Amino acid sequence: MAFISMETIDKSFHQVKVLHQVNLDLGEGEIHALLGENGAGKSTLMNILGGVLQPDSGTIYVNGAPVSMTTPGDSQKLGISFIHQELNVVSDLRVYENMFLGSEIRNKAGFLNVEAMKQKTRDVLSRLGVSLDPSAYVRDLGTSHKQFIEISKALLRDSSVIIMDEPTTALSEHEISRLFELMTTLKESGVSIIYISHKLKEIKAICDRYTVLRDGFIAGTGSLEEEDPESITKMMVGRSVSQERFTREHVPGDEVMRVEDFSKTGLFQGIDFTIREGEIAGFTGLAGDGRTELFEALFGFRKKDSGSLYVHGKKVVVNHPNHALRAGIGLVPRDRKENAVIQDLSIVHNLTLSSLGHFEKNGFITKKQERKAFQRYKNELNIKARDPYASIATLSGGNQQKVVIAKWLEVNADVIIFDNPTQGIDVGAKREIYQHIVSLAEQGKSIIILSSEAPEILKMCEHIYVMYKGEITARLNRDETAEDEIMACATGSKRMVESIG
Repeated sequence: MAFISMETIDKSFHQVKVLHQVNLDLGEGEIHALLGENGAGKSTLMNILGGVLQPDSGTIYVNGAPVSMTTPGDSQKLGISFIHQELNVVSDLRVYENMFLGSEIRNKAGFLNVEAMKQKTRDVLSRLGVSLDPSAYVRDLGTSHKQFIEISKALLRDSSVIIMDEPTTALSEHEISRLFELMTTLKESGVSIIYISHKLKEIKAICDRYTVLRDGFIAGTGSLEEEDPESITKMMVGRSVSQERFTREHVPGDEVMRVEDFSKTGLFQGIDFTIREGEIAGFTGLAGDGRTELFEALFGFRKKDSGSLYVHGKKVVVNHPNHALRAGIGLVPRDRKENAVIQDLSIVHNLTLSSLGHFEKNGFITKKQERKAFQRYKNELNIKARDPYASIATLSGGNQQKVVIAKWLEVNADVIIFDNPTQGIDVGAKREIYQHIVSLAEQGKSIIILSSEAPEILKMCEHIYVMYKGEITARLNRDETAEDEIMACATGSKRMVESIG
């Protein structure tokens, strides 16, 4: 008998059916992969199991008994914890306050037992191998530490089922290994895990069985030992997705952007590079290499200590994102929830936010032009959304990412920086994003891609810059390098800093 069984689950939103008679079984002490493209219904199904949504029909069984979960609290009482892809931490609270939010420890007099909460926080974080001050404010932490706080909250509850939605997105290779070790330990102690990820290598490494959703239907289920990544991908997208590199005939154009001696103490130092018209350049490395911070400084998000920036040969001063925008530079940031979308705005208003002048007539925003822009990008990027004025929070994480990309395409910047552009995006949609990036380069745009995934950089980028501890340790031509060489430079064991030809 399955520990948890979801049977014939149906769910619709505004007369649009998103789950069709879906079944999912989870055994005790099993790590089960839930796979599918963005918009396939994975998050909806897990929100039903987590008590966030209720099914239109169907039944959930726990240990063979039917259960009703009308609130997340009901789900938690049954031992189910949901670690969402969009991190649910409160930035203005301390680490221990986030850990015990809603379940605070109190002494006999009814006062908060702060020391007990701090000690339990230290204990559970140590299980993850994380050294973190329980009194630190979450706003001062990096994304990976916020992810570990979310995981630790599930461990604190002694959950019997943990749902992990893209838990490794912000983690380094070392942190992922540590997480997998913990997952194996939890599995051996009888904890069941539902693991949602688009990274098929991770799925093969850690999961026992899989279920694939496509367009709200079950497309396949079975043992991962019997499947290879290509067959699973075909189930997810309904076709085979090749691993080809995106090559094109390209003669480098004029210099568009030049960076000289950019430095910020403790983050990056002595950064020099040039980007030409129509070029796709990649910056890669391991977590903490400084690339995100470098480009946030170039875009005016953070201050630099020294360095110069030239656009079309003219020196520009960028102390605010508005300055970068006027200089023709756009940035698709890494952290979609905190820096890229406004959850309280509609899809179309997030899309047009940085280019309102395109939609203004006689001092008013024209809805007709907004709708035309929405429809254009919906078709080009395959954004799965029907109503442009629906809240962007109704979209899956991957479709929100596409809206962010569309926002900067509408700005029509000369240089577009993509920080992890396919983060949280499924394998089928990734190819669509890659094709559109290549199309932009063919139109003469200069593209910079920041990614910790060397295969993605090799797939897309003609010129590759590898960073290690805030320095560029390699400048490589794609056709003359391989993944192992990139990783050697990313770990600091090798340097190749000659100029790219």
